[in-house]
Amino acid sequence: MNKTENQILVIFGASGDLTARKLVPALFNLYQANQLPDNFVVLGASRSDMTDSAFRNKVVLESTYLADKLKKLEKEDIKNFADKFFYEDLGGSYDTDYGRLRKRVEDLKNKYQTSGNIIYYLSTPPTLYETIAQNLADAGMSTQNNGWKRLIVEKPFGYSLETAKQLNSGLQQFFKEHQIYRIDHYLGKETVQNLLVTRFANSIFEPLWNRNYIHHVEITNAESVGVEKRGGYYDKSGALRDMFQNHLLQIVSLIVMEPPISDAPEDIRNEKVKALKSLRVMESDQELFDNTIRAQYTSSVIDGKQVKGYREEEGVDKDSTTETFAAIKFFVDNWRWKDTPFYVRTAKRMPTKATEVVIHFKTPHHQIFQDSGLDSKDNKLVIRIQPDEGILLKFGVKVPGQGFKVERANLDFYYSSLAETHVMDAYERLLLDAMQGDATLYARADEVEAAWEFVDPILKYWSSGKDVRMYGYAAGVWGPENSHELIEGIGEWRNPGPNLTDDPGFCVIC
Repeated sequence: MNKTENQILVIFGASGDLTARKLVPALFNLYQANQLPDNFVVLGASRSDMTDSAFRNKVVLESTYLADKLKKLEKEDIKNFADKFFYEDLGGSYDTDYGRLRKRVEDLKNKYQTSGNIIYYLSTPPTLYETIAQNLADAGMSTQNNGWKRLIVEKPFGYSLETAKQLNSGLQQFFKEHQIYRIDHYLGKETVQNLLVTRFANSIFEPLWNRNYIHHVEITNAESVGVEKRGGYYDKSGALRDMFQNHLLQIVSLIVMEPPISDAPEDIRNEKVKALKSLRVMESDQELFDNTIRAQYTSSVIDGKQVKGYREEEGVDKDSTTETFAAIKFFVDNWRWKDTPFYVRTAKRMPTKATEVVIHFKTPHHQIFQDSGLDSKDNKLVIRIQPDEGILLKFGVKVPGQGFKVERANLDFYYSSLAETHVMDAYERLLLDAMQGDATLYARADEVEAAWEFVDPILKYWSSGKDVRMYGYAAGVWGPENSHELIEGIGEWRNPGPNLTDDPGFCVIC
């Protein structure tokens, strides 16, 4: 295990929900696992008027997100953890002189011997990223003369290719690229990382991982909830920006990429960029019409309860054309994946919550069991990313008795079956990686821009293209019926159930 150097974590926007809900519980798990540095403090910074004591109460001692875990701890251990947290009020604006903030950081560094190593975590709207970066630089807080400095920023990384480039160049004025960590919590999930191990550590998969043996690849991200209280944000974003451009294209890059030279962060990130750049960009209206579908959920009754349609949600324009369902078919222009279709969909208000990758293998060229029906039951490798993380392999076996009746059987593995093994949550893993300077699971500037290069034409077509349609689907179903037309000639989407081993077509709506 790598040694984590002494350091300070400065969280901008520390009074917001993300800090209490995700960041502090992740730090608490690292604390319990003895993975925090020997000398380590957290300085929250935002525009709220709070004392150190009030901040500790909010994010630790009285936090509903830690309540159950704190019950199991001795009072001294709780106090030791809470005492690592401090707070600095920035006043009425983030665009201010950070001289006082710098002095507070210096005082904490000297008192707790944290050295000059600092992570700045920007848990703020992206519109403030460049402002905060500039003020840190103006205060001399970005230089690495005395210890390293790292900047973590949350998604979204831009609203389009143009804005992503502007954001990258804006941050790079004040921090070098190797100092910037763009966090995508999906990459912190064990099963996403396990895509690399499944591919490159197993000789039963790597030789088959290409157009010669794989018929098509399917990725589904389904959420059972609607936009909840995020209507105002979501209506300006939509499913393609919110999920596809970042989370799902990151997964695509891990499936598509060539073997890296080593497991070094830059070697892996280099191959991910190449993978994203090899996606065939759709430019003509006909291509985009044939290969993309968007839709919105409409009001329905689920489990006896009336559910609002998207346009009825708080903060959403009553004439909104923002998609809550997006399905895309595309190809990859390289030797490995020539003419192999990829199908990716993401949506709100689906029958269940699940994210999974399905690798559909080709049937054997010579079928000797043609009467068995196996030719319609292709071998599948299902990698479940959430909720019950695991891997499922579907293959043919003989049914006992006379003849050669073949049925499909399952081989499955669940991460929950690993006894005595703690599976880190996403933020826990990503924070520890940033503390140790491991950028493997963080997006690089050219990676972000390559993803936008693929997505931008789709968004522009949906905004102003010819014959663009917005379909509807009742809340609680698997999207609009015509979404199967996208996968026509191959079959239908695999509709994942709440459990990994659920067969297609089975789902629990209530």
